[in-house]
Amino acid sequence: MNTNRRTFFMTLAASGSVLATSAHAQAKADEKDPQSVALGYVADATKTDTKKYPKYAAGQVCTNCALYQGKASDAWGGCPLFAGKQVAGKGWCSAWAKKG
Repeated sequence: MNTNRRTFFMTLAASGSVLATSAHAQAKADEKDPQSVALGYVADATKTDTKKYPKYAAGQVCTNCALYQGKASDAWGGCPLFAGKQVAGKGWCSAWAKKG
């Protein structure tokens, strides 16, 4: 009976960590967060304020940035500048750097 109790609690702990990881991985960067505002992040690169960010050029999106941690085909992916949150693949921020 002691083994069943141990197994139950181990399974419960593992399930809890999987759920926490899933919820954490799904958090998306919000354009209104202080970090996003500081970097000029937009989820749609075509809406970048080119007067404020003249460095932006058409075609620059998160999926072709050196910092993007997802695949080029992913709609959302990780970025070390937005720890714990995902950025839009079609997004842009002022830290964009060409993959190379």
